[in-house]
Amino acid sequence: MDSKIALIVIGSRALCLVLLLAHTPKANADWPRFLGSDIDSTSKQAPTEVWTEQPSTVWTLEVGDGYGIGSVRGDRYYHFDSVSDSGQLRERLRCTSMDDASIQWSVSDKIDYRDMFGYEDGPRSSPTIVTDQAGRDLIVTMGVSGLLTVRNLNDGSVVWQIPTSSQYGVVQNFFGVACSPLHLVDETLGDMVVVMVGGSPPEDQNFPPMALDRVSDTGTALVAFALRDGRELWKTGNDLASYSSPRTAELDGRTSIITLARGSLWIVDAATGNVLADQDFRAEKLESVNAMVPLVRGDQIFVSECYEIGSTLFQFKAGKLETLWRDPERDRRRQSMRCHWATPVRVGNYLYGGSGRNAADSDFRCVEWSTGRVLWVDERRTRASVTLAGDKLLVLNERGLLQIVEPTPERFSVVAEFDLSASGDGLPGLRFPLWSAPVVVGPKVIVRGDRKVACFQWE
Repeated sequence: MDSKIALIVIGSRALCLVLLLAHTPKANADWPRFLGSDIDSTSKQAPTEVWTEQPSTVWTLEVGDGYGIGSVRGDRYYHFDSVSDSGQLRERLRCTSMDDASIQWSVSDKIDYRDMFGYEDGPRSSPTIVTDQAGRDLIVTMGVSGLLTVRNLNDGSVVWQIPTSSQYGVVQNFFGVACSPLHLVDETLGDMVVVMVGGSPPEDQNFPPMALDRVSDTGTALVAFALRDGRELWKTGNDLASYSSPRTAELDGRTSIITLARGSLWIVDAATGNVLADQDFRAEKLESVNAMVPLVRGDQIFVSECYEIGSTLFQFKAGKLETLWRDPERDRRRQSMRCHWATPVRVGNYLYGGSGRNAADSDFRCVEWSTGRVLWVDERRTRASVTLAGDKLLVLNERGLLQIVEPTPERFSVVAEFDLSASGDGLPGLRFPLWSAPVVVGPKVIVRGDRKVACFQWE
């Protein structure tokens, strides 16, 4: 990863990010965004060397609606959720101690949102923690209704807010806004925040719910705002928003933003918003979801979905996206990996991750990056997310089973497993769904269940 890049994001059913160029974060000291500092769900430091011992619960934190896990800076954990106050839905951001989850500050905003499919009316993203060029410590959130907020990290006070959905005419999608803001520093424009918006023109606002096939775009798949005051700097991309998160990579000698939006994979110049390349990537099914964050290895980009297309490995070369390998469409038995809401982990030339749309057709598997060849499958029949901690995979299935797994292409090799849904004997009783990948900060691991976040530590 380029030393000028730092990011964060969130997510459950949807994912989106905040991107930061400049101010390299301390390695392994924080987890400042979705998927961690290097956008790869990886901590180079293992929490323990003795994985077979059961971890102890350091603290638990009761949480409200939402699916995203929080972010960490130093000795503070920041959690984004929603609560109902006398019938009024409010999105809430809390700063808590990493020692005991005691509340340091709590702020909230009124929002108006109702999920079309009955999912929780809370954030699908994680906060992004940044330090700007002026040395200010800030935290950026993107709520389920599209409220983009920049706050001071020390007390939660608002720097600025933009209701992106109303300002850009976003027609509500099936599962709400899931993008976490992306903070980026340009030599000319300075600090900016980039988010996936996907607005539509006024004439589309009266279409009935669920009619996204009739909704058009306004070239606002991505919008960049000045971090200082929220001024729009650029907008780009003829697409609607997905549940993924933008990320950065060095491609053809320039910093680029890579975004898997609703209909296409986009490569955008980070400084100007100019589109460098785009490639159609969406199942024909109306309710289909693009949610995983693209993985990057040099000039190669891996993307995946679970409805029809499966996975594809692209190469960005001479300003074009070329296909290195592609799964056969609508043939799930022959597809290498079908990522739903979880992003896999790459270790060397191998991918490890959950594959499948629903529990009945889901498994955890190892796939060769360069060829798409499936090397092994653990047919667990439940969805799972994954984080790499040191040299071990932390595989968390949605029912609460945490498995410590050796990342080897030879076989599925479990070192230890712990049922986090159990109560008593030091276990917190986390409830379905556990959809966010574990956060690893030093010796501590943070996991989110339905109404509770738990922090673990191996003694």
